[in-house]
Amino acid sequence: MNTPTLTQLFPADDQIPVAYRIEPVHQREYLINGEMRQWDGPTTDVYSQIGAPDADGTIKPRLVGSFPVGTEKEAMEALDAAVAAYDNGRGEWPTMSVAGRIACMETFVGKMLEQKQRVVSLMMWEIGKNLADSTKEFDRTVKYIYDTIDALKDIDRAGSRFRVEEGIIGQIRRAPLGVVLAMGPFNYPLNETYTTLIPSILMGNTILFKTPKHGSLLHYPLLEAFRTSFPKGVVNSIYGRGAVVVPPIMQSGKVNVLTLIGSSKVADELQRHHPKLNRLRSILSLDAKNAAIVLPDADLDVAVNECLLGALSFNGQRCTAIKIIWVHRSIADRFLEQFSRAVSALKLGMPWTDGAQITPLPEPNKVDYLNDTIRDAEAGGATIMNEGGGDYAGSLFKPAVVYPVKDGMKLYRDEQFGPVVPVVAYDDVEAFIEYLETDSHGMQASIFGTDTKPIADLIDPLVNLVCRVNINAQCQRGPDTFPFTGRKDSAEGTLSVEDALRSFSIRTCVATKETEANKTILNTIVGEHQSNFLSTNFLF
Repeated sequence: MNTPTLTQLFPADDQIPVAYRIEPVHQREYLINGEMRQWDGPTTDVYSQIGAPDADGTIKPRLVGSFPVGTEKEAMEALDAAVAAYDNGRGEWPTMSVAGRIACMETFVGKMLEQKQRVVSLMMWEIGKNLADSTKEFDRTVKYIYDTIDALKDIDRAGSRFRVEEGIIGQIRRAPLGVVLAMGPFNYPLNETYTTLIPSILMGNTILFKTPKHGSLLHYPLLEAFRTSFPKGVVNSIYGRGAVVVPPIMQSGKVNVLTLIGSSKVADELQRHHPKLNRLRSILSLDAKNAAIVLPDADLDVAVNECLLGALSFNGQRCTAIKIIWVHRSIADRFLEQFSRAVSALKLGMPWTDGAQITPLPEPNKVDYLNDTIRDAEAGGATIMNEGGGDYAGSLFKPAVVYPVKDGMKLYRDEQFGPVVPVVAYDDVEAFIEYLETDSHGMQASIFGTDTKPIADLIDPLVNLVCRVNINAQCQRGPDTFPFTGRKDSAEGTLSVEDALRSFSIRTCVATKETEANKTILNTIVGEHQSNFLSTNFLF
C-alpha cells in the first residue's frame, strides 16, 4: 500500500544535508588503450530512486548524471586494444615481473583512495546503499586489493624454487590466460566488480570491463587512476547496452575469460556466443535462493537476529542473502512473532539518514514485482505477518514477512532479491533437504539449532548441495579468504582472494633434463636475471 507516512521520508532539495548533495555527473569520456577518449554520441540519463516528492505525493526520481551509450564500434576498439596489449602473451603486461605488476597495482590503490568521497557519494545516489555500507564497500575493496597482493606474493614465493623429479628439473609458476571480459553487478558495483578485475589484472591478463546498468557512474572517477597506473590497453572500459556491445565481443572468439556476477540466464546466453567454448574459461557468480532452517531447539534470539541481518541487509539485494526461511511448525508462531517484531522495527530512510537500514530500491519496477509476489502468495493462502509489511512510497518498500509460503507460490522458488521474506513451516527436515535437492541454486544455507546431532545430520547432506553451510549464522561472503562459489546454477569457478588469482591464471612449467649443460643454462638465466618467469627472486 502506498502510504503518506513513507512519502514524508523523501526530502525536498533543501532538506538534503549539504554534505550529501550531489551535482549531476555527466560523463563524456571513456577509457580505451590508455586514452580517455571524448564521447559526443548518445547518452543515457541516470536517475536516482532517492526521489523528490511532488505536491500530490508522487515521488519523482532525481537526475544524478549521464554516461555514454557506446556502440559495437567502441566495443570492438576496446577489444582490439586488450588483444594488442596482451599480444599473445608477449605484451609488456603479461611478460612483466610479478613485482612490477604489484608496483603498478599499489600505485592504482593510492589514486583510488583519492576518489573515495566521490565514489561513496555516487554509490548512495545510484543504488540507494546507506552511507555506512557504501563506505564499508569502498574500504573493503581497498582491503581486498591489499590482501590479493599479499596472496600473490605467497603464490610467487612458492613458485620461486626449482623442483627435481625423476631426472627432470622444473620451475612451476602461474601465467595469465589472455583477454578477460568482466561484468559486475549493481548491488555491489565496486566490490564485486573489483573482486574479478583486480586478480585478473594482477595475474597479467588484459581487461575489458562493462559497467552495470545501475551503479555505472561511480566507476567514472576511477578511470583516470586505471589509465595512469597501468600500461596502455591493460584496462579498457565498455559502455552501452549489453545486448548490443557484448555479443560481438564474444562472437570474435578473442575473449579468453568471461567473468560475470549476475544471472545464469545472461551467462548462458553470452557463453553461447563464443565460437570455441573449449577455449573459454568462465568465472561466474550467479543466482541464489539461500535457505535457512530453524530447528525446534534453536536459540530464537540468535536465529531471529541472524535471519534479520541475512535476509534484509541492503534491502535483501545480495546474492548471499537468506531468501527463504524454514521453521519447525512447533516453534513457528514464536519465531514469527519475534521475527516480525524485529522486521517492523527496522528504520527506513534515505542513505544518509542516521541508522537507516531500509533505503530506496534502485530498480524502477522493483516495487511492482515485489507486490506481485505478495499478491501471488496471498492468493495461495499466505499472509503478511508484520505490521505495515509491504507498505511503500516511490521505491521505498517496507519489508514484508510472508507466511505460510508453499510450493507453487512464486516466493517458494523465485529469487526475489528484495525486502520480502518468505517463511515455510515444516514437520520433517527431509522436506528441507528435498527442497535443496530440487532447487536449481546451490550457493549457501544456514542451520539454526543447539543440539549437535540434528545439526551434524544436516551438515553432511548440505555440504554436497551448497558450497557453504553456516551454523547459527547468516549466509555471507566474508571473510574474503574463504572460498566463495556455488553449485548448479549459482556459480562457476571460485572467487576469494587466493582462489581468484588461481581462477584467472594457469600453472605453467619450464623443464629440462638434469644434465650439467642444462644446469649451466638455468644458472646463467637465473643468475643474470634474463627471464621474468624463470627466476628465484623472493618477494617480500
